[in-house]
Amino acid sequence: MKRRDLIKLLEENGWRFKRSGGNHDLYTDGNRVEAIPRHSEINEMLAKTIIKKLGL
Repeated sequence: MKRRDLIKLLEENGWRFKRSGGNHDLYTDGNRVEAIPRHSEINEMLAKTIIKKLGL
């Protein structure tokens, strides 16, 4: 999955950029924080795990 597609999905569901980490960007919905890898292509299994974990 493309990183920009995952970020677009997060932002459409109320998540917003919090800050940059070492190799990740952190996104928050106000209560939870999720680290998104800073790669142009995110492993499909990782992307599905993040989506399922966040309930999107």
